[in-house]
Amino acid sequence: MQFKAFESGIEVNAPTVSAIVQGLGCFTNISRRYLNQVGIGTVVNKKLILDMDAWYSQEAWLEAFENIARQIGDRVLFNIGMSIPSSARFPSRMKDIHDGIRSIDVAYHLNHRKNGKSMFDTRTNTMIEGIGHYGYEPVEGENEIVCVCNNPYPCAFDKGIITAMTQRFKPEAYVIHDDSQECRKNGFDSCTYRVLW
Repeated sequence: MQFKAFESGIEVNAPTVSAIVQGLGCFTNISRRYLNQVGIGTVVNKKLILDMDAWYSQEAWLEAFENIARQIGDRVLFNIGMSIPSSARFPSRMKDIHDGIRSIDVAYHLNHRKNGKSMFDTRTNTMIEGIGHYGYEPVEGENEIVCVCNNPYPCAFDKGIITAMTQRFKPEAYVIHDDSQECRKNGFDSCTYRVLW
């Protein structure tokens, strides 16, 4: 189900949170309002200041998403998702669309922490569970990847992330939400997207 953390106490790093500011573009007053009202950042001279070394409550960030969805809509959530690959930490070694889509789950865990510890250890390549996953399943013999996203983030946001990573490697590719599968908007735990090129 979107907007509801799987576990309490999970944190998100500031560069990832800043995607809301980037996704709202020139509407900085709006991003300041949505983040500040959930306790993220500090307002100084009418500007939102994020300590880029800070970690913020995932539950608060999800609340900001929910407020944006309710008051502005999915298009903005999609734009915020499109901003994630340029604001969040991603693995550096990606050579094709398959690496790009696979890297989303690693990046997701790199940019979250649990009990003060990053949820992905780059030395051992191990993940800590508690926030769900971004799936990667290539369709044999086809130019297609299926991504089952089982996490608390909004459906449109995830479609934005997948689209941004897809277009980085295959500008002609597109992402569709598989409406024949479960959707978090309908109270389920996952959404399925198809990347086609």
